[in-house]
Formats: sequence, structure tokens, C-alpha cells
Amino acid sequence: MREWKGSVAFITGGGQGIGLGIARSLAKRGVRLALTDINEAALTSGKEELSRLTDVEIFRLDVRDRTGYASIADRAESKLGPVDLLFNNAGIAPSSSVPTLNYEKWDLTLDINLHGVVNGLQTFLPRMIERGEGGYVVNTASGAGLVAGPNVLYTTSKFAVVGLSESLKLAVSEYGIDVSVLCPAYVDTNILENTKSVGAGQSIALPEDVREETEAYFKSGVNIDDVGEMVVAGMEARATWIYTDGFIRRFLEMRMNSLLESVPAPAPEEVA
Repeated sequence: MREWKGSVAFITGGGQGIGLGIARSLAKRGVRLALTDINEAALTSGKEELSRLTDVEIFRLDVRDRTGYASIADRAESKLGPVDLLFNNAGIAPSSSVPTLNYEKWDLTLDINLHGVVNGLQTFLPRMIERGEGGYVVNTASGAGLVAGPNVLYTTSKFAVVGLSESLKLAVSEYGIDVSVLCPAYVDTNILENTKSVGAGQSIALPEDVREETEAYFKSGVNIDDVGEMVVAGMEARATWIYTDGFIRRFLEMRMNSLLESVPAPAPEEVA
């Protein structure tokens, strides 16, 4: 069983949604929290709630801002101590038909969903390695990072996060750092509304004709507090992949079967 009390966690997107659920689970275990988000009202509310349980510092951060990231990391560690738990959780759920794709939509999606993770890793991994005391990284991807759907923007960004996480787990184990990737299905968050608000003039929100139905799926999904506990349990088990339910299983089976069936049969000399 991991000793949580005394650890310091840095959580992007920590003022709301899955990030807040993770923060609540860690706060109950005595972990000190550095919460970042672009929503200052959510951060203020989160600090008011969680400060009753543990030390909390909040910072407005756009994960695309590398300079700001490094500055906030310094401030967080000066107030709370060295960060040994990193949660690269901030993300958006963009959508675009192929005919309306453009470079701006690609840049916005990859800058937040992928480069935001890279920025967190590049900020904190060197510090963890230099201290030599290990650590833990949890990157939030999606079931869409394991099984492709027709939403190429979102799928591309999340497949990248899954691959990054799997590779990173192998690469940093020698430093006592472990890595998990969270692959949620539907979770009751406001991610669709949040995505719309950061569009920066780009139409990346779901079309209105499917938005209402998709929002209903999210609302019927797992609540964020349960996800927070799932993440903690996954970390205790040092799981590579953490799921929020079994929704993805049959799609994974279909994908794995298709992959295996596409591999050429071994030549006789390979069998021998």
C-alpha cells in the first residue's frame, strides 16, 4: 500500500471534471495539492472545498504555455514541496468533419491534448529524476486512444497520449518513476462546453444535431468522484491502463482480433 500522506500532486485541469475528482481522492489521503486550470472560478471553488482536508495552492495555467508552466511549477514547489505525483489531465474533446479540418484545428487540439502532456512531463520529469526519489505520472487519454473512431482530431491526440504513456513507463522505470494512462469512457463532466469555450474562433464543438445526445451520454456516465478513486486504485496496482468502466472492452477485442488476423502466418522456419 502506497504511503500517500506527505506527497505533493500537481494536477492540470484540477478545478473541475476528472481533475477535481482525482484531487478529492488525493486530499482524503493527505496529499498536498497544486491545482491548475484555465477556469479561475473553478479553481477558487476547488480550493475552498479541499483546503478543509489538506494544503492546496491554485494557479491559472494554460498547458500550452511552457514558460508559464515552468514558473508555476517553481511557485508550487516553493509553497508545497517537491512534486512527486504528476497528473497531466487537462484536455478538450474537439470535433470536425474532414472537409472542414484545417491547420488551426490541428494545432489547437494537439497543443492542448498532446503538447500539454509533453509540457508537464518536460517540466517535472527532470526534477523527479534529479531528486532520485521516484514519482508517479498519470496521463489522461481516452478510450478513443485505444480504439479509433471517426473523430480524427480527438482520436489522433489521444492515441498519441496512450503511446507516449506506454513508452514512458518503460523508459523511466529505472528512476523509480511509474506511469499510468487513464482511458475513460463517458464521465459526467462539462468537457463539451469547456471545449466550445476554448475554440479560439475555430468551430471544434460537436454539431448541434448530435451534441444533445452526446451530452446525455456524458451525464449518464461515471461520476468524477468514482473516477478519482479508480485512479488511486490503479496507481496502487501500478496499472498501465486505468479504465472507468467496461464500455471499451468489446471494441478492444474487435481491434485486437483484427490486428492479429492481419499479421502474416509465420513461415515454416519461424515455427521450427
